[in-house]
Amino acid sequence: MLKPFITHAAATMGWAMNEGVDPDASRTVRMCFGEFVLDLTARRLSRRGERIELGSRYFDALAVLAGSEGALVTKERFMDEVWRGVPVTDEALTQCIRTLRRALGDEAGNPRYIETVPKHGYRFLQPVDPENRSTEAPKPGSQFATGGRIAGAATFGGGFAGAFGGLFYGVLATQSGGSAVLVMVALVAALGVLGGAGVGIGMGLAAAARGFTMPMLAIGGAAGGGLVGALGQALGRDGIAALTGAAVGPVTGIFEGAVLGGAAGFACALAGSAGSRRMAAALASALGALAGSLLVLAGGRLLGRSLAMLQERFPASQIDIDRVGLLFGESGYYMISQLGSAALEGAAFIACVALAVRKTLRRQKRGGPSRDRPIGDLT
Repeated sequence: MLKPFITHAAATMGWAMNEGVDPDASRTVRMCFGEFVLDLTARRLSRRGERIELGSRYFDALAVLAGSEGALVTKERFMDEVWRGVPVTDEALTQCIRTLRRALGDEAGNPRYIETVPKHGYRFLQPVDPENRSTEAPKPGSQFATGGRIAGAATFGGGFAGAFGGLFYGVLATQSGGSAVLVMVALVAALGVLGGAGVGIGMGLAAAARGFTMPMLAIGGAAGGGLVGALGQALGRDGIAALTGAAVGPVTGIFEGAVLGGAAGFACALAGSAGSRRMAAALASALGALAGSLLVLAGGRLLGRSLAMLQERFPASQIDIDRVGLLFGESGYYMISQLGSAALEGAAFIACVALAVRKTLRRQKRGGPSRDRPIGDLT
């Protein structure tokens, strides 16, 4: 009978009540993010060992955000887990978030910790390390270590996608069977590794330097992809021309690499906040298919169009890209086939990169095999 009154009084007067903390979160002694440590046992926020004062409700709100693993935290969840159903106005939540941003040195217009999702709620942007319990601050360079894991995962994902693409074109677009298929798989897998590494390194460096946000992942991915595209163009078109004296025409380059890299960054962020692996795969695949199709419409060249150009330039080669057209109901490798194959290429590359990054960061968070929950590193 008295509990609603006591709870309301505590909310009004700012008394320390622990009801707002997620019971599961209490199993973690500390949450480390950026330069901060959120000690759930001592109910203390500190930066480099220096305590930062927070009211009890505001501490609970920060614990909910940091423990949400990057998932959207709605107003209703704040009401349930922080205010425990006590009626408060929207301004109370707004003031709470404003206070937390001030304590973290964050900005609403350029957030590094707390992102506003208009009309829906808030999302915590920084990766949270629940295992670092021995010191009052995260290990130096921990964000760059996470960036390195992003680069490694993207490299693996790119190689896997490349092997898939090589098998696809090796079976459908070559004439001599086994040996040509193996060569195609090995070649395209190597290109996928190179592309994934460039995109991953770009995302990792940008995110580690400026925060794990969707814009930074996209910018870093685009920069890394563009750089790899330029390198691939130099080795492919310009290298062949230098060695053979034969001009091979335009191939996949800076433009294509930047577009796919930027899309991969967006996909990693979307996959990270998705509630399930299946949803993450669907979002990343859809974004990749869209990026691949738009590249064709903009005059860009992915692998299919590059093979078509090589077939035209070297008619005696074993490439027969027109066979891919049969898969799309065309007698040759025409526009529908080009759009369809580019969509498949984009979907495979971006989905493999995004899912590999998602899985790696989930393992990092839990120190072992991942469970099918969203993460906060990629939003």
